[in-house]
Amino acid sequence: MNGEEVEKAKHVIYLLIALSMLVIALPRISFAGGMDWVNIFGIVWVLFSLLIVGAHLHFILGVDEEKKRALEDVRRAKLRQWEMKLLDKQERSESV
Repeated sequence: MNGEEVEKAKHVIYLLIALSMLVIALPRISFAGGMDWVNIFGIVWVLFSLLIVGAHLHFILGVDEEKKRALEDVRRAKLRQWEMKLLDKQERSESV
């Protein structure tokens, strides 16, 4: 296993742990009975655990890798434009 596979496996394990905690705790959290501190804590806990699940899914699905590739393509295109401008300036100065 290389480093990237180990990272993905680690995130899969963390995702499964977070989902299991959510599945076990969700039926035990009562959302009925008004907005007291216990219910607010339950809502915040569920939202935080969903955030964790989403973060691990984001990494596992490789959204960061696609974003990095797209940004690298943009950087290369800008570099080519800059290079063409410099070559054009150089040709103009040599022709004068």
